[in-house]
Amino acid sequence: MSTAISTLGGVGLFLLGMTVMTEGLKALAGSALRAVLGKAASTPLLGSFWGAIVTLLVQSSSATTMTTIGLVSAGLLTFQQGLSLVFGANIGTTGTGWLVALIGVRVSLTAAALPMIFVGALTRLLGRGRIAGAGAALAGFGLVLFGLTTLQQGMGGLAERLHPADLPAVLGSPGTPWWSGLLGVLALVVTGLVMTALMQSSTAAIAVTLSGYFAGAIGLDQACALIIGQNIGTATSSALAAIGASATAKRLAIAYVLFKLIAALIALVAFPVVTPLLLRASDTIDGVTLLAGYHTAFNVLGVAVLLPLINPFTRLVERILPERGSPLTRCLDPSALQTPIVAVEAVRRTIARVLMTVCGSVEAQLAARAGPMRLGRDTVSVEDAADAVRQAQLFLSDVAGPPETDDEQRRLTSTLHALDHATRLTDLANGSNNSSAAAGGPEDIRAGELCAEVMLTAAAIARGVAAPPRVDGSTHAPHTGDILAGPRADPPDEAIAELERCTAQLRDMLRAHRSATLGAVANGTLTADAALLRVEAVRNLEALSQHAWRSAIHLIGRG
Repeated sequence: MSTAISTLGGVGLFLLGMTVMTEGLKALAGSALRAVLGKAASTPLLGSFWGAIVTLLVQSSSATTMTTIGLVSAGLLTFQQGLSLVFGANIGTTGTGWLVALIGVRVSLTAAALPMIFVGALTRLLGRGRIAGAGAALAGFGLVLFGLTTLQQGMGGLAERLHPADLPAVLGSPGTPWWSGLLGVLALVVTGLVMTALMQSSTAAIAVTLSGYFAGAIGLDQACALIIGQNIGTATSSALAAIGASATAKRLAIAYVLFKLIAALIALVAFPVVTPLLLRASDTIDGVTLLAGYHTAFNVLGVAVLLPLINPFTRLVERILPERGSPLTRCLDPSALQTPIVAVEAVRRTIARVLMTVCGSVEAQLAARAGPMRLGRDTVSVEDAADAVRQAQLFLSDVAGPPETDDEQRRLTSTLHALDHATRLTDLANGSNNSSAAAGGPEDIRAGELCAEVMLTAAAIARGVAAPPRVDGSTHAPHTGDILAGPRADPPDEAIAELERCTAQLRDMLRAHRSATLGAVANGTLTADAALLRVEAVRNLEALSQHAWRSAIHLIGRG
């Protein structure tokens, strides 16, 4: 009974310590976690490298994965870039196994752990901000060490009752038929998977395995089979978390599960070759260190196999789970709400897609072109845009806390301005018939042409925000029926000057047009009804242009 209590208590303290330490490290990192991940994935190799480094520092692959989900959902990273970060996180999360192997199972750390817990807890209670985060990280690390010491004691008692011969023999064991050894490997893999699923932490499960091997309760080859299963089991928490989550979270969860299965398959195929080598190496190298290296090695091998195939792998995941829902609001992922600046970027891209839709619709109406607007493969309308801006308003209201820096606060303010003008633009586009201006005299036709030019330019600026710039910097002519295929204003300086010129001309024209049109009633050229309709039409065009212009320049932070 005392053995079971020590073992379970050690696992519990280890899990609690990992949770507290991870939260403290995340608070200590602050916005640096988001900034590093947002800039580090320029290539798949760099993305994997920085994903591993960040996960190693914050001691949580789930923290890296959730931050990546928010960045991908907000449009700051492509799905492929997010995938490379997740690949790297799988390597970084093996670092805790090295901590256990090099420190945790060798000596009793109670004398060092208890003062750490006291100092860290006191700092956490009395400090604020990053100081409190540092205290939590220290207290969590102390709990991890204390948990490992307790686990070590429990495993010492277990070793008196359990021997490697009591567990299934695996491939390569002397006198074991291959089919029996294969069944033994699979049984231990399933056992490792169940251990991780129950603990919801592959790190804790691997700590148990390393402690068991160190105590002599488990053989080296049996521990390898358990580690394979524990490595697969860590994907169960991601799969469960993806239930009811966003499409981006589900895609990354699918990719995570597939990666774990592929890495495990590679490890199983190589098992009959690798384990005899490890057993021979254990004569000169400590076996716990070999197990930690084995855990890291087959995760690195899995990344090395999949990284060159990341393009077809991405397409496979996207084919398994195609994007659903309105294309205008796909960036409004709930996972982005935990980081204010990421949520702001998600809203900016939503506004950009709304601008593309509304400006494209107004321009098509002025040019008397028929047919529905399309955003990518999906048909969208001005009514969809109106619903999208309402959802963006609600989304911003749910953001967890204010931005952290002055730059982020200014970014939020400019985004709110852009959202306000986009809302007014959408309301005007919904309630007016803009093509009526073209039926008047030369001034009416010119007003329509100026408004159409504003719509095209504002849409070009919005495309530069809504999608990453093309690698070669080229722009293509507008493609009928797909507003994503039009030109992008990047850099937008010339486009901003064009917007200002057109809106200024339209504003000046409105004053002269109103006087001339209403004066035409007195000399009998126009009826009062026709004159008022023309004035109202040009006024609507001027208002549409103003709001498109203001929304576009606030969207790129120039307002």
